[in-house]
Amino acid sequence: MKIDRLLAITVLLLNRGRVSAKELSERFEVSSKTIYRDMDTLNQAGIPIVAHQGISGGFEIMEQFMIDRHWLSIEEMSSLVTAVKGINCALDDKETDALLQKVKSLLQKAQRGYAQDKREDRLIMDMNPWGQRNGIKETMQLLKQAVDERRRTAIEYISSGGRSQNRIIEPVSLILKSSIWYVHAYCTLRKDFRVFRLSRIQHAALTEEKFEPLEAPVIEQFQWDTSWSDTPEESLVLTFRSEARQRIADVFHPDEVTMLPGGAFRVEVVLKPDDWFYGMILSFGDLVKVESPDFVAEEVVRRAQQIMGRYLN
Repeated sequence: MKIDRLLAITVLLLNRGRVSAKELSERFEVSSKTIYRDMDTLNQAGIPIVAHQGISGGFEIMEQFMIDRHWLSIEEMSSLVTAVKGINCALDDKETDALLQKVKSLLQKAQRGYAQDKREDRLIMDMNPWGQRNGIKETMQLLKQAVDERRRTAIEYISSGGRSQNRIIEPVSLILKSSIWYVHAYCTLRKDFRVFRLSRIQHAALTEEKFEPLEAPVIEQFQWDTSWSDTPEESLVLTFRSEARQRIADVFHPDEVTMLPGGAFRVEVVLKPDDWFYGMILSFGDLVKVESPDFVAEEVVRRAQQIMGRYLN
């Protein structure tokens, strides 16, 4: 529908700035002539579209223009309140609290005159995971301050090899992946950007030294980089007893799981048999058996025997 395309174009221009007619026509699968007509329509609707000529030309919205709150539906504003609440639970600072109050005010004004279900528990977002160790929120608040004020931060960090290391970092962003918080920062020791897991930061302190942000690699979805582990991938076959069904669903994709006669489960998956993998397998206790490859099964046995040895000596 044309109205949907016009709204999508407006939001795109607000977020992206200048966009060429060619890119818009390809994105919305219409002709360039249609895009030009759309721009005329938006101008007539009071949205100040500016056209630029030349190689780097395109359309953009004047910087002073701001989208009116009435462009958002009550349902969309309600979702916005829910999201901001979740962020506020994690950061718990004045800035996000003020933002929450402002967004709530918009929602309350929009709801006037409407017979709406005002329950706020239909969708709940809480960025604080269950089982989070003490001190994570305080570390998060300190690192957010470091990002905002561009201050170098001294941390004591437990590396993937289990060593305690002192680092000076320049934090650029906080990342929540699943239920785990990370900080993306430039490490002055490694002379490169690194991702640090907050739960492994033992101590953190702001320094008085300011930094000029370097251009950081873009992390859109924070995908796992296989280069972070030196262990080569292996095709693994695992069998689980029926009692493990709930936890299997937490770890493995349904396409990797086959139900066997009798209620047991076979999992065929390609993973790196590293410390994370062995820890995960051992956490299943006697509910799992590594069928192949043999060297992985032998390593599980060796680690289990080491655990027994701790109690027999």
